[in-house]
Amino acid sequence: MKIKFRISEIIGIVGAAIIIGSCTNPSQPNSDQMQNSVNKQPLNDLVFESGEKVNNSNFTGGTVWLKNLVDADSINQHAVGSVTFDPGARTKWHAHPAGQIILAIDGEGYYQEEGKNKVIVEKGEVMKCPSDVPHWHGASAHSHFVQVAITGREKGETVWLKEVTDEEYNK
Repeated sequence: MKIKFRISEIIGIVGAAIIIGSCTNPSQPNSDQMQNSVNKQPLNDLVFESGEKVNNSNFTGGTVWLKNLVDADSINQHAVGSVTFDPGARTKWHAHPAGQIILAIDGEGYYQEEGKNKVIVEKGEVMKCPSDVPHWHGASAHSHFVQVAITGREKGETVWLKEVTDEEYNK
């Protein structure tokens, strides 16, 4: 079953997330600025702060930060988060029962569905992850990658699978 989104729904969700993300105090260093001084990876002016460092086993190959922008609830069953991947960092193979949309907002990343070739994803591109299709995504080997992930939650939580091997990542 294919999930369809009206463009107005996507624009509304992303618009709200951008408004929320722009409400920071420019006189205070945000986590992106601190991250730049720590890993020396230049990040462009990001729309959202990089958020909190992810400390779970669903991401490998490097450091990942998550900024939850919108939590799913009974009115809107989509979660929206900004995810910042260091070069080489990636998700495990996983699937979303209600699908996912990835908006690439900075850097260069990879996206791969099970049984298909890896795709290079660049700033401004959109990936539509079909429901229940195992896939992975993350930064390329030489660049950070920042994505906004819009994940449907009405059919259940993300199903995490096995790690992406270095062989799969480098292929």
